[in-house]
Amino acid sequence: MVDSLVEMLQSDMECEGLLACFHGLKPLDRQCFREFVEADEPLTVDEIAAAVDRERSTAYRSVQRLLQTGFLEKEQINYDQGGYYHVYMPTDPSVVADEMQRLLNDWYAQMGQLIQEFEDKYSDAATATAEAES
Repeated sequence: MVDSLVEMLQSDMECEGLLACFHGLKPLDRQCFREFVEADEPLTVDEIAAAVDRERSTAYRSVQRLLQTGFLEKEQINYDQGGYYHVYMPTDPSVVADEMQRLLNDWYAQMGQLIQEFEDKYSDAATATAEAES
C-alpha cells in the first residue's frame, strides 16, 4: 500500500492500477473488468460470475461498482414473449480516459488551492514571528 504521493510516484504502476487509484476498485472489480474487455460480446451477471468463479451476488456488486464508476454500460434485452434481462459491456476507453483526465484535473486544481493556502498560512505566521522578534 502506498502511503504518500512521493511513494506513489516512485512505484511501478500499471494502467489497471488507475482503476484502484481513481475509483477505489477492488481486485475482484478489476478482474471482472478484464473479463468484460476480453469478451467477444456483452455479458450477463451470471456469465461474469462464472468467469470469475464467484457467487452471483458477489459478481453483481462488482458489476454495480463498475457501472457507478462509468467503466461499464448496461443494455436491456427484451424477450419476445415478455420480460427482459440485462447485459453489460465495457465503456469506450476514450470516454473512460477523458473522465479520469477530468478527475485528475479537478484534483490538481484542488491540490493547487491547498498548497496556496499552506503557503499563505505559514508565510503569514513566519512574518508575524519575525516581526515579534524585532
